[in-house]
Amino acid sequence: LAVFSCYSLVNAFQWIQYSILSNVFAGFYGVSFTQIDWLSMVYMVAYVPLILPATWLLDARGLRLTALLGSGLNALGAWLKCGSLAPQRYPLTLAAQAVCAVAQVFILGLPSRIASVWFGPTEVSTACAVAVLGNQLGTAIGFLLPPVLVPNTPNDIDLMAHNIGIMFYGTAIVSTLLFFLTGVVFEEKPKYPPSHSQAVLQTKPPEDYSYKKSIFNLFRNIPFILLLISYGIMTGAFYSVSTLLNQMIVSHYEGEEVNAGRIGLTLVVAGMVGSIICGLWLDYTKTYKQTTLVVYILSFIGLLVFTFTLDFGYLIVVFVTGGVLGFFMTGYLPLGFEFAVEITYPESEGTSSGLLNASAQIFGIVFTLVQGKLTTDYSPRAGNIFLCAWIFVGIILTALIKSDLRRHNVNSGIMNLDVKPVSGDSYHDSITNLNAWLLL
Repeated sequence: LAVFSCYSLVNAFQWIQYSILSNVFAGFYGVSFTQIDWLSMVYMVAYVPLILPATWLLDARGLRLTALLGSGLNALGAWLKCGSLAPQRYPLTLAAQAVCAVAQVFILGLPSRIASVWFGPTEVSTACAVAVLGNQLGTAIGFLLPPVLVPNTPNDIDLMAHNIGIMFYGTAIVSTLLFFLTGVVFEEKPKYPPSHSQAVLQTKPPEDYSYKKSIFNLFRNIPFILLLISYGIMTGAFYSVSTLLNQMIVSHYEGEEVNAGRIGLTLVVAGMVGSIICGLWLDYTKTYKQTTLVVYILSFIGLLVFTFTLDFGYLIVVFVTGGVLGFFMTGYLPLGFEFAVEITYPESEGTSSGLLNASAQIFGIVFTLVQGKLTTDYSPRAGNIFLCAWIFVGIILTALIKSDLRRHNVNSGIMNLDVKPVSGDSYHDSITNLNAWLLL
């Protein structure tokens, strides 16, 4: 869990490191703000077509190979960026960011799978929150460090290139060390199943699993479809706010690039606290729908307050409202993963998480393009109101979800198990079914 969280952290850092310095990189590469926004949106674009092959690979080949691909591609993309330290090399830095975006496909779907495979029923939600925490911490560091490492020096491009090089090479070295660490310590699964639900899945013959059937079952599950849309709205809104935060802050507070990064840090750190609290709360109460709905409503209120206080002229107000917004909006992310696993069990956690993330990327692309256009042509308030309207729709969809906690019921021993009667026709079937009953 710690190793995964660390390389997920570096991947998230590489996602946001351009956007929080959008005015600096636009000047360095001599491109528009929209082209800099694409360095963030390429993460979302790459995810959508690749998520189904990636989740198939996770289900067919397991955690270890998927983890190695994620950490390895992350290191490769970081080294490619080191070759883009010249004003005319925007296409190379875009290509390097695309490699990191492919790495993300093999990262975002793992938290719920790692939590389910390695942790017991009273720990699984907390473990999932910790796994998501690494990604959030990477975003937080991506808001904080780049403005400090790369101050805006438009009159000295050589100094700017030197400062960017320190950031790029440092990231490449760290991501390479994490790749080797992943190869050394990352294991497929524990010796013994940590929960009853995992015992049932592990005693199920491999030939019984069909990836296509799993996808079909998920799209027939109405509560999951509602969650798929509502999760995409909330997470897509978070991606859009994160990508455009520098532009929103600088438009009202000129020359405050460093404080824009600190506000982003406040937003994400508050969200990390929210994630842990929500994970602990779910492990204690199992109130998945109720908690998800309350956090969704509070995120809507937080964005409204942030929107209408952004231009007050006091940065301290933006810090406070950004922290409140981050606590609920970012804290929602692990809730969606765990809620999906509960209402779709025994379907693969990797498949449900992958589809949730694909929805988030699609909404993130649309929201970032539309909000960016509204922010540029009108004001940050117009762009944020657009997001508020969509989050209100998400509240309605979340309220319509009918909760069926299948995995929790298995772990509690109150669900009828679909185990075939032992017959004398097949020794293998007899032993398989007997083992399932003994484990349970």
